[in-house]
Amino acid sequence: MTGSEVPPQFRLAYVPGVTPTKWVRIWNERLPDVPLTLVPVSPAEAPGVLRAGGADAGFVRLPIDRTELSAIPLYTETTVVVIPKDHIVAAVEEVSTGDLADEIVLHPLDDTLDWESLPGRPAIERPETTADAIELVAAGVGVLVVPQSLARLHHRRDLTYRPVTGAPESRVALSWPEEETTDLVEEFIGIVRGRTVNSTRGRKQGAAPAQPKGKRTDKAGGAARKSAQGKSPRGGSGGSGGARGARNTGRGKPGRGRK
Repeated sequence: MTGSEVPPQFRLAYVPGVTPTKWVRIWNERLPDVPLTLVPVSPAEAPGVLRAGGADAGFVRLPIDRTELSAIPLYTETTVVVIPKDHIVAAVEEVSTGDLADEIVLHPLDDTLDWESLPGRPAIERPETTADAIELVAAGVGVLVVPQSLARLHHRRDLTYRPVTGAPESRVALSWPEEETTDLVEEFIGIVRGRTVNSTRGRKQGAAPAQPKGKRTDKAGGAARKSAQGKSPRGGSGGSGGARGARNTGRGKPGRGRK
């Protein structure tokens, strides 16, 4: 390595509530020579960090300003209301936003939900952060509606939560600068999408179509050999029925034909 070369690395930003552990583990197994560094960011900071090059990719909450950014939506979270354990809502399995009409619903400045109209009654002041709002819920000041992962992140023994219907939902996406779609970014996209270690975009587009042709040739050869050996005509002239059976049972029949 010359003095001008920089060892490869991958920086992954993530917002509160997202747990990237599984994907980081797979990355370390597949690319042990490329260290992955986690960069915690707030939902509001995430797009700016990506545009400024502070991370190669990141888990963000939608919606975001996609100027200069690409994004792949991954999943949608359940929305819940955080309440004291002795609150009346704790006695039911789920509530609607209408059920919160008489409650003071806290609305932190870092709220990740895209509300058109906040349910319930507003607090005198908006808490700075979700963590501050959780403290107010514990003090009996009001309730808080958040994505379920944030309720788990800020878990307290004296609090619980219940699903809320009729509330906006938070969507988590993988985002990166669209002009910086590097090989390492492509590798991480593949990990998040569940591609195996041997599956790449090139193999999927090029090599995969040729593989079924080889299998069909092998099945035809196996059928011809069975017919030549005087076996039941049904086995050799089954046509599409034989092909369906091979797909259901794997390569067992062609294998016996070669013996």
